[in-house]
Amino acid sequence: MDLAPLASSFLFASAAALGAYGGRDYLAQGFEFVERDVSDKLRALRAPTRSLRSLLIAWAATMGGVLVVLGILLQSLVPAAAICAILACLPWYIVRRLAERRRQQLDDQLADAMVSFSNGVRAGLSIPQAMDILAQQSPRPVRDEFRQIVAEFNMGKPLEQTLVEAKERLRSENFSLFAAALLASRRSGGKLNETVERIARSVLEMQRLERRIASETAQARKSAVYMAIAPPLILVVYYFVDPINTVALFTTFFGQVLLSLALVLNVMAYVWARFILTPDI
Repeated sequence: MDLAPLASSFLFASAAALGAYGGRDYLAQGFEFVERDVSDKLRALRAPTRSLRSLLIAWAATMGGVLVVLGILLQSLVPAAAICAILACLPWYIVRRLAERRRQQLDDQLADAMVSFSNGVRAGLSIPQAMDILAQQSPRPVRDEFRQIVAEFNMGKPLEQTLVEAKERLRSENFSLFAAALLASRRSGGKLNETVERIARSVLEMQRLERRIASETAQARKSAVYMAIAPPLILVVYYFVDPINTVALFTTFFGQVLLSLALVLNVMAYVWARFILTPDI
């Protein structure tokens, strides 16, 4: 049995462990950033965050075990590290995408909710009564948020505090405008229904522009998917053209470095393309 690949993998892992120990302060800062970001996104998804730190530590330990196993199976830690880096970031990316999708759904429903709210205020209802109607009749997910606001208000929490906490939890510009109008009305009075109606019209116009941009960039987003799928397909085709050099990408150290770098860059290019093709108006 050739022990050279195992020895090189062990030395590489030892060097990585020493490097991680030397940069433990920076790793701790990065871990805290990930924990804060994931916690914010889980709260936006109304998911529990009580055991988040333990789950993140367990996930990091699992990725360390996967790195060792892949390093032994592939007899090289370079592609194993690239695969583990992508696997480690995948749950974070999924949670962020789900939170962004829920925020978008909430923004889409909030304009209609504000129109219903202004109609209720015009009919003589108080702010809590109008919000209670939204909590009963609005679709999800905006219904869940108004239910929480109404429930906290009924439990004795001041309405101003519930609105501020909801604004911090949702991180939605549309809801921030809505909450600002309510808070201003509570402090200084004024025609709240007219203010909310103007905000609702502005939100509907913004949504119209966002849908137009989404329709005009749909083909570009499909192109990004095709570009992400193309390199593996080209590699398979190239195997039938030049099998010796293609196999060398998987069996030689330099080839594994190139293959791992191409894999990471391909994923980064797809994520970056999705980012620039989703403009924030």
